[in-house]
Amino acid sequence: MDFNLRSPERQLIELKIEHADLNALVDMAVHAFPVDELLLRRLKKRRLHLRDQISQLEISLDPPEPA
Repeated sequence: MDFNLRSPERQLIELKIEHADLNALVDMAVHAFPVDELLLRRLKKRRLHLRDQISQLEISLDPPEPA
């Protein structure tokens, strides 16, 4: 596929990659000793924000079919 650098499809891919990276960081932060609660909360909040962005972008790319 030939994606434009600013295309919604490209943005979706980049958001999913960033979300996966944050998942890995959250896992590492949970197992770190001592646990940095503030960092963990910030990572989780950012991950949630990304998930919302991904959902909105997916809906805009693939709108629901009319009944």
